[in-house]
Amino acid sequence: MSEHHLIPLTANQPRHFYRGGANIGRFRGGPPPDDHRPEDWVGSTTSRFGGGDAGLTVLPDGRPLRAAVAADPDGWLGPEHVRSWGDTPALLVKLLDAGQRLPVHVHPSREFARAHLGSAFGKTEAWLVMGVPDGGEGRVHLGFREDVGRSRLREWVRVQNGAAMLATMNPVTVRPGDSVLVPAGLPHAVGAGVFLVEVQEPTDFSVMLEWANFSPDGADSDLRLGWDTAVTCVDVRAHSAEEMAGLVRRPAELPECEPGVRRVWAEDADAFFRAELVAGGAELAASFAVLIVLRGAGELRGFGETTPLTKGQTVLVPYGAGPLEVRGDVEILRCLPPVPDGVQANGGAP
Repeated sequence: MSEHHLIPLTANQPRHFYRGGANIGRFRGGPPPDDHRPEDWVGSTTSRFGGGDAGLTVLPDGRPLRAAVAADPDGWLGPEHVRSWGDTPALLVKLLDAGQRLPVHVHPSREFARAHLGSAFGKTEAWLVMGVPDGGEGRVHLGFREDVGRSRLREWVRVQNGAAMLATMNPVTVRPGDSVLVPAGLPHAVGAGVFLVEVQEPTDFSVMLEWANFSPDGADSDLRLGWDTAVTCVDVRAHSAEEMAGLVRRPAELPECEPGVRRVWAEDADAFFRAELVAGGAELAASFAVLIVLRGAGELRGFGETTPLTKGQTVLVPYGAGPLEVRGDVEILRCLPPVPDGVQANGGAP
């Protein structure tokens, strides 16, 4: 395995249609180039929808991460992962800072993506809330409260009645430390001032049901499928407030699966991605991973090398780095690919 070093990463913030990025700058310790850099794509082999290189991570030696992984998939990802997923990490991690409310949108399922987008991956995603507006609470919207029906939704999209869409959705209060699972197909919107880590399937597929006042011409809002097809990926059924609240876990509800390791999302997410909150003293099995240092300072030890860690740092971990030990008063979000076929998850590590 030619790749085995831990790789600290710099910010990777492609320009976007919505405002944000200041909270990413404060967290990482460096301001963004402008106020339309609301997402930091961390350890990304996924590019923005429509092609080009935007979104792709470039390693410190100048190689695109995508090319490095393709040249040595076993070393980067591990043989069990490669047997299940090939030479893709099957994972995308972002820091996302909503400088304004995000539009109502939805992501397609794997089944829809296979049928219409030529992709094995859809875009189930999940969030770990890092910050909220002053006052201690943030707001997201999840799912419709009533059965909307496709013709009604199609008319809202045609006339761009975002207010009606939002008014029919479930408002959900979130606080720092909360984790939220967002299944593919579920319409959602993130409120202004919410800063989060987003862990998702490795695509940039978003059906933008609302684009007025966000993207002037609504380009690619229907993923170039036509709206009659695009709206069929949307879950238009009624979802109760209690059902949507069930997608949220509070910090005290996160189970410890191993010493110093707490599982962020329920096992329902394992087929799509996994994440752990890791503290000093934890021992981590070999795996491709994206690390985000949430607080404190410490170090990672493994393979005869020590990597210092400080708040705001992001680190790329190849499988070939082997087992690691976490030292110090530090908390890390360890983002992991889905469980390989035939492998039993054990504390989130294959």
